[in-house]
Amino acid sequence: MSIGERLREERERLGFNQTDFAGLGEASLRSQIEWEKGKAFPNAKVLSAIAAAGADVQYILTGMRAGGAVAQPTPSYTVLSPDEAALVDNYRHIADGEDKRAVQKLALRSAEAAQHTETQSRTKKAG
Repeated sequence: MSIGERLREERERLGFNQTDFAGLGEASLRSQIEWEKGKAFPNAKVLSAIAAAGADVQYILTGMRAGGAVAQPTPSYTVLSPDEAALVDNYRHIADGEDKRAVQKLALRSAEAAQHTETQSRTKKAG
């Protein structure tokens, strides 16, 4: 996978369109298109700006995710919206301990309640 392809993958993972992603680094849509095609490459200013928005610049440049793991292409169904990406980023910045466990419990209980409601709805429709 090329730098341009990984740049596009990170942009999509974060939920940005090309115009808005380029704008993070005060670049043009044309530049973003050229970068994603591999005809040009973003400079340090752009890389710094997109890193601040959550992009894994190490992955874009090397194909290695931060922490050293070789990344596999991200399936489109796992692309996070900007709200989801912000939520995950905030979670990652919670210190390990009681607060992090509380967030985990809340998320689990909310998911279980939603799943229960969905199951009941399907049962009623089938009945």
